[in-house]
Amino acid sequence: MQEFVYHNPDGLDFPLSESIFVTKDIEETKDAKFLISNSTEVDSEVSADEIDFYIKNTKDPISKKIQNVHKLYEIAAVKFDNAQDITYTQKIGNKLLLIANDDDSKEFISKTNSNEFDMYRISEEIIKSISGHIGNLTVIVDDDGKDVTLKVDQIVWFDIKELGLRQSGGFDPKESSIDEVLSVLRKNAKEYEYKKFTTYDANICQYHERREEVCGRCEEVCPTTAIVKIDEKKHLEFSQIDCHGCGGCISICPSGALDYAPINRNSIYEMAKEFRGNIPLILPEKMNISQLNIALKENVLPFKIDGEKFLHETSFLTILQESGSQVIFYTDFLSKGSTDAIRILNDIYQKKYGKKAIYVAMNEDELSQALEEVDLIDGSTFSYNQEDERKREAFAVRLSSLVGKDDLGVVKTGENVHYAKVNINQDTCTLCLSCVGACNVDALKAYPENNTLRLNPSICTGCGYCELSCPEKDCLTIEQDIIELNPQWFLERVVAQDELFACIECGKEFATKKAVEKIANIMSPIFANDPIKQKTLYCCENCKPKVMFANDAVRNQRV
Repeated sequence: MQEFVYHNPDGLDFPLSESIFVTKDIEETKDAKFLISNSTEVDSEVSADEIDFYIKNTKDPISKKIQNVHKLYEIAAVKFDNAQDITYTQKIGNKLLLIANDDDSKEFISKTNSNEFDMYRISEEIIKSISGHIGNLTVIVDDDGKDVTLKVDQIVWFDIKELGLRQSGGFDPKESSIDEVLSVLRKNAKEYEYKKFTTYDANICQYHERREEVCGRCEEVCPTTAIVKIDEKKHLEFSQIDCHGCGGCISICPSGALDYAPINRNSIYEMAKEFRGNIPLILPEKMNISQLNIALKENVLPFKIDGEKFLHETSFLTILQESGSQVIFYTDFLSKGSTDAIRILNDIYQKKYGKKAIYVAMNEDELSQALEEVDLIDGSTFSYNQEDERKREAFAVRLSSLVGKDDLGVVKTGENVHYAKVNINQDTCTLCLSCVGACNVDALKAYPENNTLRLNPSICTGCGYCELSCPEKDCLTIEQDIIELNPQWFLERVVAQDELFACIECGKEFATKKAVEKIANIMSPIFANDPIKQKTLYCCENCKPKVMFANDAVRNQRV
C-alpha cells in the first residue's frame, strides 16, 4: 500500500516529494488503498484537508512548501498511528418518534417512504423524560395524567430541546434539513457506528472509590449521559455510544485519568515534534477551513485536531515548547479546562518571555490579527521524551525547564484547573501517613529509611483528600490555586520528619516518637492507677501481651 496520495484535477504548480503519489485523474486511485490523502474523493484511511488549506494559503517559498507538504502527510500518519479511537457498530431498529407541529410533521412524513419507519408522533409538551441511547431509547409521556412508556430507536425533534440532546439518537431537522436528517436515520437503521473517544485510568482518578467526593468535574461538564457518577460505589460509568467526542472532560480532569482516544498525550507529543521551527495553527475538525481564504505567513503550519475541547495545559505546553513558537488556536468555542489552561500559560509566558503564549481566534478577523502578531520565541524550545508520562508529571518537567533558575513569582490557577501547595505542621504531624495513602498521584510520599514525609507540589492536584484524611488537628492545610515559578517548586521537599521510638522491653523500633507520645498522653490518665498498663504504652506489639501476661502470672501466684 502506497501511504500518501495527492489528487487535484487542476494539478499543482510545484513538485511534491517522491513518496507522494500525485494525480489529476481520480480513476488512477481506484485500484489502490492509501493511508493519507488530501481529498475525501480518494479511498484512504485519513483525509487531511489541512494539506490543501496550507497549499492554497501559505506564503512559504517553494522549497519550504515542498518540505512542509510532506511534513503534513507525516503528521497525519503519526496521528493515525497513535489513535486509540476504536470503532464499534450496533444494529438498531426502525421505531421512530417524531416530535413536531402539524406543518413540520406533514412535510417530514411526505418525504418518507411507505412503511419505512414504525413512527409515533407526539407534541413536546407531554414529554416527561428520555433515557437510554440510540437503538434503545425510553420516552415517558403524560397521557391524560397517566405515564405511558414509548420504546423507540431514534427521535426526530423539530427545534430540539436539551432533554433530547443528553443521549444519542436525537436529531433536529432545523439544524440541517429534513433530507439530511432522513439520510442519517436511514444509514443508522442499517448499522450505527460510534467511536471510543475516551480512555480512563481509575488508579489516578480523583473520584474513584473515595470515601468523600472531592472531584466529579468530568460528569459536570459532559453535555450528554456519556459519563455518570455512581455515588454509592464512587465509580464512573462511561457510555461511549452517547459521547459526542468533544473532549471537555479531558481538559478538566485534574490528574490525567481521562485521555482523548483520537489524539492522546503521546500523539500530541509525536505530532508536536514535527513543528520544530514552525508556528502551529491549531484547527479543530469542526472548523470549516476548505473555504477559508487567509494568508498564512512564512513558517505557519496547520495543526489539525479532532475535538475542540480536550486540549489542556500539558498538551498546549508540549506544542509550545516542541515548536519553540507562540501558538494560534482557531476555534468558535473554548472549554472550561482549555480556557483556564490558556490563561495560566499566557501568564507564565508573560513573566518569562514578555509575550503571549497562545492566541485564541474565534473568527476570521481575529485569525488574521493573530497571524500578523504570532512568531517564534527565541529560547523557548524544549524537548524531552514524555511518552507514557502522566499529565501532571509531563507538565512539571516542561514547566521546570521553562522556569530554569529564575524566580518568576506566582501564578494563580483557576476555577477549573487546580494546582495547590500542601502545608504540614511538623509539630502536630505524627507521620501516621494517612495523607500518603490518600494521595493517588504520588505528590505525597513516605521514606521509611529516614522517617520523612515528602511533598512534590508540582504534581499535586489540590483535590483536598489528604486534608480530609488527616486525623490530626491543625496539621495539614492546602493553599489552593497557585503555582510557584521557582526551582524549588519542582523538587521533593521534606515536610515532616521524626525519630523512631524503641520498645522499652526489646529495643525494637516500632513507631515514631510523636505517635507514641500522643497515645501515651491520651491513655496515661486512664491508666493512672495501673503502672503495668502505663508501661505497655511504650512497648511494641510483641511485648505488650508479654508484659500484661507476666503481670497477671505474678498476681495469680500471690493469690
